[in-house]
Amino acid sequence: MHTTRSLPAVAALTIFGIAGTAYGGPPYVTDDPEPVEYQHWEFYLASQHSKLGGDWSGTGPQFELNYGVVPDVQLHLIAPLAYDSPPTGASHYGLGDTELGVKYRFIQETNGMPQVGIFPLLELPTGSAENNLGNGHMQAFLPLWLQKSWGSWTAYGGGGYGINSFSGNHNWEFVGAVLQKQVLPNLAIGAEFYHQTTYQTDFPNTGTAFNVGAVFDFSERHHLLFSAGRSIDGPTRFQCYVAYQFTFDNSLFHFWNTPHHGDSP
Repeated sequence: MHTTRSLPAVAALTIFGIAGTAYGGPPYVTDDPEPVEYQHWEFYLASQHSKLGGDWSGTGPQFELNYGVVPDVQLHLIAPLAYDSPPTGASHYGLGDTELGVKYRFIQETNGMPQVGIFPLLELPTGSAENNLGNGHMQAFLPLWLQKSWGSWTAYGGGGYGINSFSGNHNWEFVGAVLQKQVLPNLAIGAEFYHQTTYQTDFPNTGTAFNVGAVFDFSERHHLLFSAGRSIDGPTRFQCYVAYQFTFDNSLFHFWNTPHHGDSP
């Protein structure tokens, strides 16, 4: 039976954490309940990497798009190009698994109440499992996220249940938390801890891990995100994530479609 042993950390990063706003989600694995604002967009050009034993795997690049379709609801898409580079044998590069999701915030944050939302994700098996570029079967992740801010600090986290029940695999659980501080008007730093239960019968990948990260705003529209960390227990793994984020609203499309002074009629 074929198993995708080289992908545990990448699968965790992909299915858990690549969604959200500049205040949560990327660059961390744990997500937040805050959707993109209504009629606003987020575009990410990102890359994530994981080392498990002597095996490097990840995405390079991956394209992410989030859109605030109605108030408190965000549509989500990730289309990655994946790679796997084992210590022996051939390396592979190609299309990875596609991720679709909808984030819905159903409780707004108040002085005494955190904001709360759900973010169900569906992984489509568009990557080659034979070449360790995908899972080979459809997966789903059903999380609940909470977030509370006070002053320059923000804490968010939660957990969810992953559905991965085909031959040789298990459904699994995830729980995680992030503490982030806005240290400068254009710089936020944070730390994250998370735990994941095993999802492969013949490969015990249960473990706890941490990341440290930062979000730097070059301007209102242009942002740089980065995180890196490793496991605390379970299989020894290193992971990192880096992304350029471009944020905009629908007015940008109107600008492009409107004739300007000096343009040809």
